Amino acid sequence: QVQLVESGGGLVQAGDSLRLSCAASGRTFSRSAMGWFRQAPGKEREFVAAINWSDSTIYADSVKGRFIISRDNAKTTVYLQMNSLKSEDTAVYYCAARIGTTSYRSPLRYDYWGQGTQVTVSS
Repeated sequence: QVQLVESGGGLVQAGDSLRLSCAASGRTFSRSAMGWFRQAPGKEREFVAAINWSDSTIYADSVKGRFIISRDNAKTTVYLQMNSLKSEDTAVYYCAARIGTTSYRSPLRYDYWGQGTQVTVSS
């Protein structure tokens, strides 16, 4: 069993930066692919970024060049550094874990989810 706890969300202005953290429990973190997803009101949950066990990363086109995903296996934590935030980045951000070495864009591939953290960007 893996438990995920997100933190770092908040209210910021357009152009600001935020760093989200996701603390994971369990001994399989280093062998897990980790992802960030987001869901805005009235919209489906969408992929943001993911990182696999060897630190290979993938990003949604909408955040490429602005967001950076990273992980610290010693702290069993994954981060999402969000820069140049836009109003359209406003959403609840979820951390997800997949027991496996490959990261995917589909939320269906992930086994565990955090409770989410709200990010609101005012324009």
